[in-house]
Amino acid sequence: MSGSAGERLVDGYALVVFDLDGVIYLVDRPIPGAVEAVGRLHAEGRAVAYATNNASRRSSEVADLLTGMGVPTRPEEVVTSAAATAELLRDRLPVGAPVLVVGAEALRAELRAVGLRPVSTVDEQPVAVAQGYGPQVGWVDLAEASLAVRAGALWYATNTDRTLPSPRGPLPGNGSLVAVLRTALGREPDVVVGKPQPALFATAARRAGAGRALVVGDRLDTDIEGARRAGLDSLLVLTGVSDLSELLAAPEQRRPTYVSVDLAGLFDPAAVVRVPAGPDTGGWSVTVTDGELVLDGAGRPLDALAALCAAAWSAAAGPRVRPASTAAGEALAALSPSA
Repeated sequence: MSGSAGERLVDGYALVVFDLDGVIYLVDRPIPGAVEAVGRLHAEGRAVAYATNNASRRSSEVADLLTGMGVPTRPEEVVTSAAATAELLRDRLPVGAPVLVVGAEALRAELRAVGLRPVSTVDEQPVAVAQGYGPQVGWVDLAEASLAVRAGALWYATNTDRTLPSPRGPLPGNGSLVAVLRTALGREPDVVVGKPQPALFATAARRAGAGRALVVGDRLDTDIEGARRAGLDSLLVLTGVSDLSELLAAPEQRRPTYVSVDLAGLFDPAAVVRVPAGPDTGGWSVTVTDGELVLDGAGRPLDALAALCAAAWSAAAGPRVRPASTAAGEALAALSPSA
């Protein structure tokens, strides 16, 4: 999958599982080409699902948001970390058990939907803490959660994303808020539900039926690592958080199967590449000089990316790349769509 001819990437899979923020939309605005790509999958009758670590919206709300963007979506196609957290707590706690919620109303709603009782203070004797992202989360919420966990409550985190994307750049995510409690308590959460844990992808694949699934994401530390833990192939798109430098520095468990600049790679064999390739491929050559990757030659930018991955992942090289030709500089610019 590295040239202009050959089978389309999507033809090898029965299900495409998308992350949302950074792949389909950025905050509440669709990423260019995303609506058309999903529409094309629908037109071809292909199964799609959405797995998101975002715990601030219910599955039905996410489906409504996508539908409003021009992507008709059913709630059962959406798996959120809030819903998965509620289901796991339901399986462990008695009906009506009090759960202290740190996060948005969506998390409280999901807990109510499975028969648990959301509470806000340690005085209500919660038997568990459910911690998810919410823009209004403050010190008082974290203090109550800290007291509850010290008193013996289970501690479930919907996800540990360090940041979340925004039009102004990455902002603190739930992982940053979890880190506050981790520091205060000197321990890890009892359970982390969202990616990179494989539960969201496994749930999405189970709901969609049999066949090979491809995970499409923008984050190496959640989407790609989660796909690998679930035993699924993955496509990294460069429209969100992870960039070329992060890809080149990725440890083995965070390396994708394929890379494309955007979702066009699902359909156009010339817009996607399997990684890694050889260090001398598609007209490019990569050498390592003083720990720096030196890219020379000319050719397709994605072939340059595959060659850089091969060199970086097999040598003690850092993610810094120096172009040694005009074409190399242009290729690196093309591989940084948000720059």
